[in-house]
Amino acid sequence: MSFDFTDRGQKPVVENVEEWTLANDNYRTTVWTGKKMQMTLMSIQPGDDIGLEVHHGIDQFLRIEEGKGLCKMGDAEDNLTFVKKVSDDDAIFVPADMWHNVENIGDKPLKLYTLYAGPDHLPGTIHPTHQDAIDDPNED
Repeated sequence: MSFDFTDRGQKPVVENVEEWTLANDNYRTTVWTGKKMQMTLMSIQPGDDIGLEVHHGIDQFLRIEEGKGLCKMGDAEDNLTFVKKVSDDDAIFVPADMWHNVENIGDKPLKLYTLYAGPDHLPGTIHPTHQDAIDDPNED
């Protein structure tokens, strides 16, 4: 099955989100950017992670479609007191201003999608690898 991985934000879109997420092989693919919400698909390689981060004023929802991970959250980057293993079909809710990271602890890519309320990446952002995301001057 072939999917359109372009950012189709502010247009109506219907996709099978599970198949869409599993088909994505990029570290991050931004597929929909609206005025108050954004959706990205992620494929995190074994041993890699989404990167310790905090979104000021932005709540985040993550859904694991495939793989095994370790979710960590806390009120400071050196105080991640909430730690839970996650796997297929788990949902993660990250409150605004909460430090968080999800690490791939499995032996295959961790496939997930995430919703930001409001958008966190520039429309159309694609990072084939985690390093590309780190090197992107538009990312904070």
